[in-house]
Amino acid sequence: ILTGLFLAMHYTPDTSTAFSSVAHICRDVNYGWFIRYLHANGASMFFICLYAHIGRGLYYGSYMFQETWNIGVLLLLTVMATAFVGYVLPWGQMSFWGATVITNLLSAIPYIGTTLVEWIWGGFSVDKATLTRFFAFHFILPFII
Repeated sequence: ILTGLFLAMHYTPDTSTAFSSVAHICRDVNYGWFIRYLHANGASMFFICLYAHIGRGLYYGSYMFQETWNIGVLLLLTVMATAFVGYVLPWGQMSFWGATVITNLLSAIPYIGTTLVEWIWGGFSVDKATLTRFFAFHFILPFII
């Protein structure tokens, strides 16, 4: 969370400047490249610990405690959503198309899928509103978790 706060000081959640703001962080901010890589690799280490925790829970039969297990699954999904929206923030080609494809998977939900996707996008396509929402979610969700 601490590295994210430092990165947020220089990041601009706008479709025309997001990519260049990430480049600015890596090139012009003192140790910005280091903070960014700490942020990304810290998230990866967090997931490694999370998967080890899940494995331990499966080994010891913690899934027998339904409520605790269900809360854990909900937390896992929230952490995965946080990581996904963080992946979109640099707004490169991989980020843009990742956001487009992954959010479009929700359109397969009967009756509400298309409406849900348009609500997440903030319109009819992945655009400025989507990036702004994803930045807000990526900033707020870790504090909620």
